[in-house]
Amino acid sequence: MSDHQVDRGKRRFLVAASVAVGGVGAAAVAVPFVASMLPSERAKAAGAPVEADIGKIEPGMLLAVEWRGKPVWVVNRTKEMLDQLSKHDAKLVDPKSEQPQQPDYCKNETRSIKPEYLVVVGICTHLGCSPTYRPEIGAAGPVADWPGGWLCPCHGSLYDLSARVFKDVPAPLNMVVPPHKYLTDTKIVIGIGQDGKEA
Repeated sequence: MSDHQVDRGKRRFLVAASVAVGGVGAAAVAVPFVASMLPSERAKAAGAPVEADIGKIEPGMLLAVEWRGKPVWVVNRTKEMLDQLSKHDAKLVDPKSEQPQQPDYCKNETRSIKPEYLVVVGICTHLGCSPTYRPEIGAAGPVADWPGGWLCPCHGSLYDLSARVFKDVPAPLNMVVPPHKYLTDTKIVIGIGQDGKEA
């Protein structure tokens, strides 16, 4: 056997070994690259539906949760609060919720599935400020006969306890009611409508 004669078995082994090592190296480089293009857990959470336990909300109190980077408020309204809702329709821009600021299943006086629980995105419809919850019924409020609700400290917009906007304030629309549904009597999911479709 001459020095110039090729050992084909050795050559095949070296070629196969090189291809295998190269394949492993390419996979090692590709995996982090592909993974970097997938959405992060934080990004998934930002747009994902959010569950909230509403069973612990005391009557008259508000629970704040975050959905898609926005505050969502769940208010457990008392009977007294609910009784106030029909007493000031003439002072509201959209008392019957004709504007599409809520799902069809919340197009009612209480703007809710269950009258006692209001679920609303806590952002003023004027310039996106976060209104202050002012549930005091009959207390000295920002306007005469204040029925309680929300006051936007930025420019003075007022909303009632169904998050319906008052006339003659900068905000043009009622606050948004997000799609939501009840999983149990004490648990809701925000971001999925009653039809099961994700928003």
